[in-house]
Amino acid sequence: MIPVVWIYWLISLTIVTYVSTLIIKKYREWGFAALTAFYAIYLGASQIMATRIISFDLGFVQFFAPAAVFFYPFIAQVIDMINEVYGREKAQLAIIIAFVTQVLLVMFILMVNSLTPAPFFEYEEAWQSLFGLSIRITFASWVAFLISSNLDALIFAKLKERFQDRENRFKYDTSLNPYVWLRSSVSDLADLTLDSIIFVTLAFYGVMPVLPLIIGQIVSKNIIGFIDNPWFVWYKRMLEK
Repeated sequence: MIPVVWIYWLISLTIVTYVSTLIIKKYREWGFAALTAFYAIYLGASQIMATRIISFDLGFVQFFAPAAVFFYPFIAQVIDMINEVYGREKAQLAIIIAFVTQVLLVMFILMVNSLTPAPFFEYEEAWQSLFGLSIRITFASWVAFLISSNLDALIFAKLKERFQDRENRFKYDTSLNPYVWLRSSVSDLADLTLDSIIFVTLAFYGVMPVLPLIIGQIVSKNIIGFIDNPWFVWYKRMLEK
């Protein structure tokens, strides 16, 4: 039986991919805005969901990682979706826009945390434990995001440019085109791996053992990142119809 988390994951991934494609095909000038909106929403959700640590059980080995591992691989893929249609400059613009939304999210949380809770509000301790942001963790998250996302955009664009001539031979069937799979897989692998290394090192070095956390994030993120590659190929194929 499929765990319910994968059902939610499949539904959300399918909705975003399909709706984005419809908007791009019918209103190309609005497609960038739609993808950037999805990008910011996923990124904001990952920041909040990262406060919950989950068990990631592969059957033969178990890792512990933030719940955001289910979100972040698709964040990397949305950058690929923007890059595929609108190019590297627009992908990097989307990264800047998304980053600004995260700065605003943190400011909003800090603003609310500065207010005095009502005397009958029973969940203040729980609220503060979830949203009492650590400056070090927030800084680590921002640095990791900016570096890894821009690397993703760069690698994807370079691979697309490098293999463009060879890719044209597979116009009849995108799903069999190894170069579409290559640029999506390699760029996401670099993004997800580097993000894990930078974030965990900056956020937890000297506080707890970083190596197990880095390994757990790298493995879990890249497994999910590999699983969502068919949606990028589906996106590419729908755009060509």
